[in-house]
Amino acid sequence: MSGPVGPGGALPREGTPVGGGAVGGGAADSGGMPWWGRALTGARFDADTGAADPRLVEALKRSRAAPSADHDLELMELVAAARWIVPVVAAPGETGEVAGRVVETTTEMAVVTLTAPDGQRALPVFTGSAALAAWAPAARPVPVAAARAAQAAVAEGCAVVVVDVADEHACELRPSMVWALAQDRAWVPAHRDPFVARSVSQALETEPGVVWHELGEGDTPGSGVLRVVLGIRPGLDQGGVEALATRVGERLATDGELRARVDGLAFALAQAERDAP
Repeated sequence: MSGPVGPGGALPREGTPVGGGAVGGGAADSGGMPWWGRALTGARFDADTGAADPRLVEALKRSRAAPSADHDLELMELVAAARWIVPVVAAPGETGEVAGRVVETTTEMAVVTLTAPDGQRALPVFTGSAALAAWAPAARPVPVAAARAAQAAVAEGCAVVVVDVADEHACELRPSMVWALAQDRAWVPAHRDPFVARSVSQALETEPGVVWHELGEGDTPGSGVLRVVLGIRPGLDQGGVEALATRVGERLATDGELRARVDGLAFALAQAERDAP
């Protein structure tokens, strides 16, 4: 994604402490909440060396060099099974007066997020501790499962997840990928997703002006755009076609699960000179 990606552009989400120990000392944070059992915890990865999975790194490189639905599928299988490193940093806690000066009396650890110039937020994750250290040496590495990282992204209002932001193979996981990980379900390209196919068919059931329809990938491979081709019955004027497309688009837009599985939608119209495929 565009926007600041170096440590200076990483914006800690204050008030979102994560697993570990309070920098200010003690077994609980400044609000008295125990550190143990927080949403982000590395307890499952005590024996983890912090090394990146070479298969995952190679898949990231392939996906970046030649974006395609097939490469996305391969990547997401590895992403879902991977251990991720989520960076956390010290964030200001409570303040108090010491010797006549206002000072910070506690410091908490907060998840790092990125914000692009257009306001889009992203959660940075890393394949290994070395990749994190190259980007932000002061950040604390917290190992988490893919589903937990995606859930943290959703909780922080991040639409996308950026992998290894400082590396040549840096890759952005699109919203449909993040939601699939957060829901702990397999990700499928929208034009191959049976749920998407059923939803589009249902949206067209009451449209006699549509004789057939086809789903395909958008013009830009690996973009997550769903292309819906509508075979229009002859005789519809321009106004009728535009009204039809608006109705179908509105029905699809109200389907929350469909929106979670589709990163973009593009319509194409064709004359229905043949029967439905």
